[in-house]
Amino acid sequence: MSATPPPTPPADASAGTEACFPPGYKPFQPEEHGLDAGFRCKVPQEALLKLLAGLESGDQGSDFGQIPPNTPAGPRLGIGMDSCVIPLRHGALSLVQTTDFFYPLVEDPYMMGRIACANVLSDLYAMGITECDNMLMLLSVSQKMSDKDRERVMPLMIRGFRDAAEEGGTSVTGGQTVVNPWIIVGGVASVVCQPNEFIMPDSAVPGDVLVLTKPLGTQVAVNAHQWMDLPEKWNKIKLVVSKEEVEQAYQEAMFSMATLNRTAAGLMHRFQAHAATDVTGFGLLGHARNLATTQRAEVAFVIHNLPIIAKMAAISKACGNLFNLLGGTSSETSGGLLVCLPREQAARFCAEVKGQGSGGGAWIIGIVEKGERGARIIDKPRIIEVPPRGTVAASQDNSSSASPAPIETLS
Repeated sequence: MSATPPPTPPADASAGTEACFPPGYKPFQPEEHGLDAGFRCKVPQEALLKLLAGLESGDQGSDFGQIPPNTPAGPRLGIGMDSCVIPLRHGALSLVQTTDFFYPLVEDPYMMGRIACANVLSDLYAMGITECDNMLMLLSVSQKMSDKDRERVMPLMIRGFRDAAEEGGTSVTGGQTVVNPWIIVGGVASVVCQPNEFIMPDSAVPGDVLVLTKPLGTQVAVNAHQWMDLPEKWNKIKLVVSKEEVEQAYQEAMFSMATLNRTAAGLMHRFQAHAATDVTGFGLLGHARNLATTQRAEVAFVIHNLPIIAKMAAISKACGNLFNLLGGTSSETSGGLLVCLPREQAARFCAEVKGQGSGGGAWIIGIVEKGERGARIIDKPRIIEVPPRGTVAASQDNSSSASPAPIETLS
């Protein structure tokens, strides 16, 4: 199996969103491709859990239902978490596999392809896995697209997916393409590995610290960007944010979603992580609760800090808490890893993530305490405004010596 280390990001990765693009790439402009300038479904968690219950046949109380006799021994992970872990018949190896897909949420098809790939791989990274043996791409072409649209847009989306896969040290070897009312993009990621190459998400203990490796607020940023062209929507938020700030937040959200969580996955081993998940469609609190239910120890997660893309909290409040961003249920796409770390390792983990120059960061956001396998956000969490990279505020933040949220304040 490959043992290639995660790639070292360019030294200027924090200088601006351009670092996310391959050499010579220009952000997508519909007009340059002969398209109109205006060219532009997540199941609720409770409903999803009820649907998945239909897969849990058998009487052994397992996520896998009735496990057949002579099944290989080894770590197993089934329904409800980021990836499945299945012991194989040969050589004490395990298959770790995941799939995900969704509708486009940014205007640039190349970046949408990158985001889709990063989102799929993130489920492996949440297990501490840094290598992927193979990827398949799932692509739905909208029947409403003209031949011209299809010929210009879909190859860019495929290229973005492929480039992100190559950045992750893997390749796309096939997939499935269909015609559908809507564009859908996603994929499957698979790896065969030894048990010491992944971290089961079930070993958090009281005293651990919660760390998040990407800021929240991507859903708000994407919607606010669309609202700039909708006066009835824009009028609700124009007193708390400028169009320039919305554009910067949108670019930051797009860059963040397209950034692989591979660096953090590798550091999970070095800093002895006890459990992790990635934050996506159910929001920070939804995924924290899901992770808490899988723990072997009787623990609860308490979140004190919310790192949020600058101005997105203000927009959410101005909209009457439309997205419930501060409540922790605002959807994220290709969000950061939520990692349970030993208290003495958390600050160094955060410093290392930032120091490796991926352009992102990591923040201590809460603690693990004794409890009944649940999660909550305190009544008045501290909002950490994360400035978009490339801005003056971001430059000042990067040049400062400020450490992540002090652990002492979370006690």
